[in-house]
Amino acid sequence: MSMPDFQLLRPTTAADAVAMRAANAASRYIAGGTDLLPNIRRGLAEPGVVIDLGGIAELAHIESGGDALRIGAGTTLAAIAGDATIRARYTALAEAAEAVAGPTHRAAATLGGNLCLDTRCVYYNQSEFWRESNDYCMKLKGEGCRVAKKSKRCYAAFSGDVAPALIVLAAELEILGPKGSRRVAIADFYRDDGMAWLTLAPDELLVGVHVPLHEGWASAYEKVRVRGAIDFPLAGVAVALKRKGNAIEDLRIACTGVASRPLAVDGLAELKGKPLDAAALAVITGQTEIAAGAMRTTVVDMLYRRGVAPVLARRLTERLWNSAA
Repeated sequence: MSMPDFQLLRPTTAADAVAMRAANAASRYIAGGTDLLPNIRRGLAEPGVVIDLGGIAELAHIESGGDALRIGAGTTLAAIAGDATIRARYTALAEAAEAVAGPTHRAAATLGGNLCLDTRCVYYNQSEFWRESNDYCMKLKGEGCRVAKKSKRCYAAFSGDVAPALIVLAAELEILGPKGSRRVAIADFYRDDGMAWLTLAPDELLVGVHVPLHEGWASAYEKVRVRGAIDFPLAGVAVALKRKGNAIEDLRIACTGVASRPLAVDGLAELKGKPLDAAALAVITGQTEIAAGAMRTTVVDMLYRRGVAPVLARRLTERLWNSAA
């Protein structure tokens, strides 16, 4: 489909961008455009005004100092994946950034864009002609969910790779709005609703990510996709582990691609102080299975996606455990 006309605005500061957004209710922010532009072309978004964040220098810095790392929301995924400090201290974040799409996408795509990625569904991410012939769905123009026929909510899946890595790294997001800035834990940035998956207000802008320094932690991210590159995750898992001798001092696991938000796996506190033995691995498997409630939002069977997430969680935990020995 051809690209519709829209007005393009180019602010030079984050404050100017927020003011432009407040003055244009139907506007959308754009950074790398790897998600928004295809959606506009398919008729999934119809902004009359597009606010280009690419000229805002303050959004594209990586600052390491003290007890935390700050990454501007406009930093490209390629820059994050290639940063020596991030690769050494925040490995899951580097691996997640490197797992997104292909090299040319990562050179343009930004951290903020991946965190705010639109939810996806096989009944939604289609051409206008396809969706019209199927009478649309509740996420856009239609009534009811094609995935869960009797549902009153949308099950479109969040498929960003970076979010679960930042969840296990206990990151906080810096958000700017007309009333000033605020900080929010990344887990509280999302809702389990395919139509309203962000707690970000319409007039707010994600400007940065703060990640605390993790002494003694090891982390990793891995995903399963149809092809070895380009594709969104059918299921993605991030793990952060702190080992003390032959015991688990702390363990965090988070998933993506299996719900309308990225989510932390619950029920792992009971493993603290215990070795990573068969019993511990059974708990990891069981708790990840509970979290990974994937629906039929892709062309791949939901039972496969529900089954593969626990395998990834178990495999990554074992790998980190052995490397920390």
